[in-house]
Amino acid sequence: MGTRHTLDARRQLCPLPVIRTQNKIRSLEKGDILEVVCTDPGALHDIPAWCRINGHKVVSTTTRGDEILITLEVGGE
Repeated sequence: MGTRHTLDARRQLCPLPVIRTQNKIRSLEKGDILEVVCTDPGALHDIPAWCRINGHKVVSTTTRGDEILITLEVGGE
């Protein structure tokens, strides 16, 4: 596995969590792990859908109070 990174997208509404995830992944290497922390419930569907389209793998999704943690593995775009 690659390097672990975290993206804080809390208090941002759709489509910002997806856009910030996309921008962050551009600077990462294939195999890197990115944990996105967000509070917009829509991100729970939007980010995994974006990952499927762009060749990234959702490793896990976890809800912790009002925070959603989406862990992804960077694939090839």
